Amino acid sequence: MLDRMLRLLASHSIINCTTRSLPDGVVERLYGLAPVCKFLIKDDSGVSLAPLASISKIIINSRYDSILEGGHAFERAYGVSHYVYNGQNPDMNEKFNNAMASHSTITVDKILKTYKGFEGLSSLVDVGGGNGATLTKILSKYPNVRGINFDLPHVINVAPPCTGVEHVGGDMSESTPKGDAVFMKWICHAWSDEQCIKFLKNCYEAIPDDGRVIVSEHVLPEEVETSYAAKFAFQFDGIMMAVPNGKERTEKEFQALAKAAGFKGFRVACSAYDTKLTKVMEFLKKNTE
Repeated sequence: MLDRMLRLLASHSIINCTTRSLPDGVVERLYGLAPVCKFLIKDDSGVSLAPLASISKIIINSRYDSILEGGHAFERAYGVSHYVYNGQNPDMNEKFNNAMASHSTITVDKILKTYKGFEGLSSLVDVGGGNGATLTKILSKYPNVRGINFDLPHVINVAPPCTGVEHVGGDMSESTPKGDAVFMKWICHAWSDEQCIKFLKNCYEAIPDDGRVIVSEHVLPEEVETSYAAKFAFQFDGIMMAVPNGKERTEKEFQALAKAAGFKGFRVACSAYDTKLTKVMEFLKKNTE
């Protein structure tokens, strides 16, 4: 049975397979890791993208009726929104938080190699920060920054203690804790334009006049591309459409969100990866140009 499962994975280039003939004439298959497995095995930080796969079944189940009849896919399948579902199901809440923590650790590690916008801050609010993995990574490089990890109460209630980080429960659509800057990774893509503008206005009120909201997201190309990075981004757009009823956006669409929320300046600070898929953008309360 194991060999048959490995053979299936090899046919999709997830693992490699070679064969050799034994003295008795039996052909033996030997399996090894293919390049894609680097995303599925733990890196030097002890995390991988494998936990994201653990939530795929719920994502897939939410699409069928919506495609046929319209409406919000996840709510049609489960009767409540994705975030309410997580709050009602501890197992899913744990899987989701672990998946986001693993992705945050990997992505923020890349961001910290190129982005310098955390320098000089005395406090940083991570909106939708999950269990604090993002701030833990940032504070490992900038230990003098006071971190405020802000998320829904059912997330904060199970967040572990993190050195230099204060966990705060609440709802970003109502208010945001104050800080020198606000960081948001993979938050805007989970919400509609109207919802984004609402919580971005709260972020605007939470920062000083020279403050900024730092947004890390996949950024779609304006034209349809067939690169692996573009395919990944378009695939995620489909996931966002099905689960939280959000969407991936182009750079111009992010700039429009910033303007609608009252920000005077916008700039793309850097890319986290060579593919230019994940970008770090700054929404500036005061235009510095």
